[in-house]
Amino acid sequence: MNIQVFHGFTDILLEVTFALIPLLLFFIIFQFAFLKLPKEKVVNIFKGMGLAFIGLALFLQGVHVGFFPAGEAMGEILGGLSFQWVAIPVGFILGFVATFAEPAVRILNHEVEKVSGGYISERVMLYTLSIGVAISIALSMVRILVGFPLWYLIIPGYLIAVILIWFSANTFVAIAFDSGGVATGPMTVTFVMAVCVGVATVIEGRDPLLDGFGMIAMVALTPILTVLVLGLLYRRKEKDNERDVERRS
Repeated sequence: MNIQVFHGFTDILLEVTFALIPLLLFFIIFQFAFLKLPKEKVVNIFKGMGLAFIGLALFLQGVHVGFFPAGEAMGEILGGLSFQWVAIPVGFILGFVATFAEPAVRILNHEVEKVSGGYISERVMLYTLSIGVAISIALSMVRILVGFPLWYLIIPGYLIAVILIWFSANTFVAIAFDSGGVATGPMTVTFVMAVCVGVATVIEGRDPLLDGFGMIAMVALTPILTVLVLGLLYRRKEKDNERDVERRS
C-alpha cells in the first residue's frame, strides 16, 4: 500500500525542487545585495522554505494518487446516472465547499479585512467568493450536459464585468480581479476539474477535451462578477448612510 501511495514520488520531488530553486536563488541574491537580513531571520526563512518544499511535494503526490482519481470517479458516476441533471446542484455544492477549503482565498480575505480596517469583513468575502465559484461550477455542468460552446458564457460574462466596473465601488474593482485568480487554486483545479472531466467522459457525444475543460475559465470569471455586485451593494449602503447623515443635519 505504501508503495502505491508514493508511486512516482521521486518525480514529484524533482518538480518541486526545480520550481523552488529560482525563488531560492533570487532570495540569496537580494539578501547579499539589498536585504542584509540578520542571521536568525535568514535561518527562519530557510526553515520555511524547507516546510514549503515538503508541503508542496506531499500535496502534489496526494493530488496524483487521491484528488484526481476520486474526482474522475465521482464525475463518471454522476454522468452515468439516468437523471444527469443532478450534476448541476452537486457541482454547486462542490464549488462552494472547495472555496471554503481554499487556502489562497482565506489569505486574500484576511488581507482585505485587515487593509480595509474591517470595512469589508473576511466572512462576507468568503461567502461572496464561495457563491461565485459555486455558480461557475454549476454553469460548467450545464454546459457539459447541454453541449454549447464555452464562449457563450465567457464573452457575456466579461461584458457584464466591464459594465459593472463603472457602477461598483472603486475599492472592489481591484479586489474583484484578484479574487478571480485566487479562486482558481489547488482545491478547485485538482478536484472539481477532475469531476467535470469525468462527467464529460461518460456522457455520449461529449468530448472531455472540449467539454470537460474550460471550467477554470468560468471559475476565474464568476468571483469577479460576485465581488463587483458586492461593491454595488456597499456603494448603495454608503449612499444611504450619507442621506441619513444629511437628514439628521
